[in-house]
Amino acid sequence: MSLEGGLSRRQCLGGAVTAGALTVLSLPQAAMAGAQIEEPLIDSVRTALSSAIHNKAPPVPEFANTEARLAYLRWLGEMSQRLKKKIADAPSRIEFLQTAWYEAKRSGLEVSLVLGLVQVESNFRKFAVSSAGARGYMQVMPFWTRVIGDSDPAKLFHMQTNLRFGCVILRHYLDRENGDLFMTLGRYNGSRGKSPYPNAVFSNQRLWVFNDREREKEQQQQQRDRSAA
Repeated sequence: MSLEGGLSRRQCLGGAVTAGALTVLSLPQAAMAGAQIEEPLIDSVRTALSSAIHNKAPPVPEFANTEARLAYLRWLGEMSQRLKKKIADAPSRIEFLQTAWYEAKRSGLEVSLVLGLVQVESNFRKFAVSSAGARGYMQVMPFWTRVIGDSDPAKLFHMQTNLRFGCVILRHYLDRENGDLFMTLGRYNGSRGKSPYPNAVFSNQRLWVFNDREREKEQQQQQRDRSAA
């Protein structure tokens, strides 16, 4: 699996005082307004989305060779450093990145796109809630749990569940828009055809693009070796 490809709009595709403090910390955190709009789904689409959501495969990446695995580990290390200010706890940060990578790849999306969207939607806050009621990292609207889930919106605060829903929904919208990422992002945000939200995601996506310098060095050395042979 490749980690990142070329970026384009069509291809790009974590006592009383103490008790009170704990209560404040446990409350859902506000997020930006804007949300998916419930639309009629034909049975085949509903079934396909539901099947994707209920697939219980664990977020364990598989690689064709050692080179691909090493590239993934370099990505993981670099992204962990970039995400440190957002998710301070190292195990939580690594778990989030591993899950985001897995769910993005599973849905055929660029990981940098998903991370950029998460930053715009929730700023990497697990319990974020928008004024429209969207929940979690990818700000999934609760109606989706009724349409393709088990009707339990509380599960949208579970990390893998939220990322699974968000990536599956984003992939669905991308297919609906025939690969037009600009329109896809607008539909995801409930602002289809308007530029502020897609432009914000594209801008933040650039913060999460991974340039594998070690791989570039290896390729350059291989080229020099072939030239010298």
